[in-house]
Amino acid sequence: MITDFGRTERVTRDWARTAIGQVEADANRSADTHLLPFPLPAEWGVDLYLKDESSHPTGSLKHRLARSLFLYALCNGWIGPSTTVVEASSGSTAVSEAYFARMLGLPFIAVMPAATSPEKISLIEFQGGRCHLVPDATQVVPEARRLAAELGGHFMDQFTYAERATDWRGNNNIAESIHHQMSRERHPVPAWIVMGAGTGGTSATIGRYARYQRLDTKVCVVDPEGSAFWQAYLAGDWTVATGTGSRIEGIGRPRVEPSFQPSVVDRMIHVPDAASLAAMRAGSAVLGRRLGGSTGTNLWGSFRLIAEMLAAGRTGSVITLICDGGERYADTYYSDEWVEAQGLDLTNPAGVIRDFLDNGGWPG
Repeated sequence: MITDFGRTERVTRDWARTAIGQVEADANRSADTHLLPFPLPAEWGVDLYLKDESSHPTGSLKHRLARSLFLYALCNGWIGPSTTVVEASSGSTAVSEAYFARMLGLPFIAVMPAATSPEKISLIEFQGGRCHLVPDATQVVPEARRLAAELGGHFMDQFTYAERATDWRGNNNIAESIHHQMSRERHPVPAWIVMGAGTGGTSATIGRYARYQRLDTKVCVVDPEGSAFWQAYLAGDWTVATGTGSRIEGIGRPRVEPSFQPSVVDRMIHVPDAASLAAMRAGSAVLGRRLGGSTGTNLWGSFRLIAEMLAAGRTGSVITLICDGGERYADTYYSDEWVEAQGLDLTNPAGVIRDFLDNGGWPG
């Protein structure tokens, strides 16, 4: 005799089987993202490329993470046909998770700092999600956990599960994609891959993949003002917390998140917010398209590493990421009024970038 519990379990498993197929089909429909060369003088012998993650259906690097998190939760039996999905996010992850939740017919709530850009809030709502704003950025995760418990839903918890939800050995992850696309370039094995850390999942995936494939590629994590990752790195203490959020959305955290794996990171670079925005604007001018703030952070770190390679007489390639497009930040990072209100002066870092692009130098 089949009990009511047995019927419910069968319905849930059948639903999960269909849901997993839908998420996998989305991946199969999506083409790989482009690897764009950034123009530098050929005689430098160092090439810079940007992996354009803004071309995903939801417009950011977080599309990969959201897909992996949903598959992980589905295969663990954490999500059923009527589960409310809750996430703590500064924006891009929530946009992507809202997309997958809508695909599966599930309610989605994003818990985020009240300072999140209006453009990102609109994108989440466009995907069918609901935004739950909190004034204190350090309380986003506790509030998401509380809300999920209150609703009997599932807290996706990107900050814990990002590094384990992604198959770092391959399976067309971002690291495997980069190395495949580099195979015909003049320096096919990158000297450095540069990225910021929000969850830490991307640096964990890329660092583990490089070691697994026995590559000489090193991982550099760039970190903005207010973030705990850099402070913990300086102190050699990964329990350090700053208690503040980051103005550069998508990267930087008040504490070192569980998904961050410092043992696979070869170097960290602290990037002032003014430098992130100056590099964002300079990169946008060179590439003829608007980049997001975290891409500016990536570019600043990449420029510095390239300058060091040139000074040491080394050649090679450096890869970084276009995390999302700048259209989401028209009223913030691209607004001179907003920049001034934040007390930021882009003059000096803009000059550093001009000098680098002209002669490859970097201030000592």
